[in-house]
Amino acid sequence: MDEFASQYHRALGIGEAAFEGLEPHLEERNYDGWEYRHLPDARRGIERGTVLIDGEIVRGFPKVPRALVLSSGVPTQFDEYDRIAVEEKLNGYNVRVARIDGDVLAFSRSGMVCPFTTRMLDRLVDLADLFDAYPMAMVCGEMIGPENPYTAHNYPGVDSIAFRAFDWRDRETGDPLPVQERRTRYERFEIPQTPLFEFVAVDDAAETVDACIRNLDAEHREGVVMKSPDGRTQLKYTTSASTKSDLAYAFSLPFDYGRPFMFRRLIREGFQTVERDESDEAARKRAHELGEAILLSMRETITTIDAGGTVGERHTVRASTETIDVLLAHLRGQGLEIDIEDDRREDGDRVLTFRKRTPATNDTARNYLEGHVVTE
Repeated sequence: MDEFASQYHRALGIGEAAFEGLEPHLEERNYDGWEYRHLPDARRGIERGTVLIDGEIVRGFPKVPRALVLSSGVPTQFDEYDRIAVEEKLNGYNVRVARIDGDVLAFSRSGMVCPFTTRMLDRLVDLADLFDAYPMAMVCGEMIGPENPYTAHNYPGVDSIAFRAFDWRDRETGDPLPVQERRTRYERFEIPQTPLFEFVAVDDAAETVDACIRNLDAEHREGVVMKSPDGRTQLKYTTSASTKSDLAYAFSLPFDYGRPFMFRRLIREGFQTVERDESDEAARKRAHELGEAILLSMRETITTIDAGGTVGERHTVRASTETIDVLLAHLRGQGLEIDIEDDRREDGDRVLTFRKRTPATNDTARNYLEGHVVTE
């Protein structure tokens, strides 16, 4: 076992044999002279997205469980605590930011360095003082906004793209800061954060969260994450609006995303309507809206393809020319086919609209339209 491998297994808290069993599952990458390995799926108790780079560890972000029934799920998950924090869950893409040998790098959920995010952070937040004071910090946040190359969503006050911190962990151990200490530190360094609704007693949390969810639902926002005061235990719960938005998106590309999306999200709706003891009329309204989200988006896709068009994931990004060039290279390097739809200059930035091709939906829908039959 080489020197770095020996460092890694000790830092990860696993034995040599366990690390040797983990190594075949690590993927090798290169970014701007950095050679690193990352774990795209959780293995042997090590979190998905964990990165091994230059003898250093950047831990993956732990998977956050979901409540289907608030009244029983919250007290079960937080049975060791008297109160919890309720923060907003934002709809964007998850990044972890760490400083390695002087370079600030942004890592995706699966552990790849994202060249777009790494460069964009410079214009969005100043992390220099934070990393000077806390060199082992792992800044965990969400990239949100409409001009977003992965998950675009509109938020008031965000015209392009923005960063919002939602956690702070030790990059080697993965240990979180307590919620209040984390929020105080980010305020000190003027780093924008996800909104905190309140700290609430566990016994009252289900009612409080339900009220928050109803308000967020009316604003077409995603949901909440509940956290123990020490930051170690978390639980998420999302709105019906986010479910309908997910279904509409997935079924606009039904042969790429539709099936795995549907069951989990419909289950959430089923439990929510029962827990809220909705009337038959309210349940039918919910069912109608879910059906529209699925069918109308799929109908539009099939109509587009039938008319000779193509469909795909459309995004707009605004950045320097160099940042957009490295983003396109990054996406194409993952095997994605990109069509450029608009490329212009605006206020000193390059503004690019592009579409990621989705061959499964385009090819399969076209085949069916041309008469291919389904064997069931």
